[in-house]
Amino acid sequence: MSDYILSVKPLGFTWPVLNPFIFCAHHRDRYPVGNGMMAPNASLKGRQIGQDFDARLPWRMYHGHRIPGFPAHPHRGFETITIVTEGLVDHSDSHGQAGRYGRGDVQWMTAGSGLQHSEMFPLLNAIEENPLELFQVWLNLPSASKMAEPCFKMLWAEEIPVVEIEGNDGAKTTIDLIAGRWNGTLAPDPAPDSWAADPHNEVNIWNIHMGANTKLNIPASEKNVSRVLYFYRGQSLQVDNESFESGHAIELKADVEIVISGGTGQSHVLMLQGRMINETVYQYGPFVMNSPIEIQQAYIDFQKDGFGGWPWPEYDHVHPADRGRFARYRDGREEVR
Repeated sequence: MSDYILSVKPLGFTWPVLNPFIFCAHHRDRYPVGNGMMAPNASLKGRQIGQDFDARLPWRMYHGHRIPGFPAHPHRGFETITIVTEGLVDHSDSHGQAGRYGRGDVQWMTAGSGLQHSEMFPLLNAIEENPLELFQVWLNLPSASKMAEPCFKMLWAEEIPVVEIEGNDGAKTTIDLIAGRWNGTLAPDPAPDSWAADPHNEVNIWNIHMGANTKLNIPASEKNVSRVLYFYRGQSLQVDNESFESGHAIELKADVEIVISGGTGQSHVLMLQGRMINETVYQYGPFVMNSPIEIQQAYIDFQKDGFGGWPWPEYDHVHPADRGRFARYRDGREEVR
């Protein structure tokens, strides 16, 4: 194996990650026609609601009882970055913030000192199927920012730069710049207290789409930076002249330039990169802190006031079917797309 490839691991439902990242999951569901109430027009008999993660099925309810998704649940001490390439997600949280986003949008949410939110997948199409694809990435916060003010920010698809690199025979590679930079092109600013907000931390989140037989030179970064390629769809990929089938996480040395080459068809790769946070990490369920005592305090605080309570009529709250993409923030601002 190449000296520049440090490890290769298979992709499961959740993906192996490296510091400063804590978690990454890929959801790809071919949801059926909706029933007019944003739920599946299909029987839920036999499904293990709350544990509906069987990858052999074409779609899952996850923790949803009526509508697929993740009803209200708390977080503290890290950030969620939700990249939705297909379908829609309805966000509601304990600060009264709300949104519907998808079709290329990204939600960047700093849980910080504590936030409850729900992430539901409304099936708006009552005539055809409702496919959904999203990636959820958890990025750690350093101890100085663990108790930052919670925040969510929308990176709308129209604002996310797409870098195009010409290949042979008209084929192209495109890079969706969700975080970081490609040469002189910068991604939108992340949430203000994010580890990614400091360029010194070299956080890059790229969704790379390679045309047939195209090549991409990933530039060298610095030492103490982790870099992983997730080859999640396609026939084959060459990384520093080593061949891989899809379904693998490929950890690379970050301080050298690496050449990757697409196969005969399209190749799709998510890249996560960032400077490591050199602190002790304690994770218990939805809380990520620096000590067991801080974890205990997170549970005490959540039981006390629910991180602000739950101002919505249901824990699996969804927005009206006729609403488009929007975001409403704590200060009353609203963005409509």
